[in-house]
Amino acid sequence: MNVRKGQLSDAGQLCGLSEQLGYAAEEQQMHERLSRILKDADHAVYVMDDEEHGVVGWAHVHGRHLLESDPFAEIGGLVVDDRHQRMGIGKKLMRACEGWAREAGYGIVRVRSGAQRKEAHEFYKGIGYEHVKAQQVFNLNLNRE
Repeated sequence: MNVRKGQLSDAGQLCGLSEQLGYAAEEQQMHERLSRILKDADHAVYVMDDEEHGVVGWAHVHGRHLLESDPFAEIGGLVVDDRHQRMGIGKKLMRACEGWAREAGYGIVRVRSGAQRKEAHEFYKGIGYEHVKAQQVFNLNLNRE
């Protein structure tokens, strides 16, 4: 298994992995999203590629530039196939994202994780991340009539 940069040809497999987290997407949707992200130098996608099983995990990192804080890198998503968890894949993907952030000049990597994802919280703490705040997220659907 090896970590490599994501490619458009990975879109189908990224869909299946995203669905395991509860984020269903059609392959065309994922292809469009991935295409947009891969063209943006302030984003990176890494995948764990297994010769036998194909893509078994992915991570997305991107730069965040806000008025209230210094720029930082944020993990947009991390998922490892259920059958391949606890094998060090998530940690390797996170380290790839951290390397990208370091090279891009970011001094902090931030990850947000839903309150219900207790195992994920323990994973992040276990690889050196510290819990800094709790928050709620609000959306306004602009497509509603």
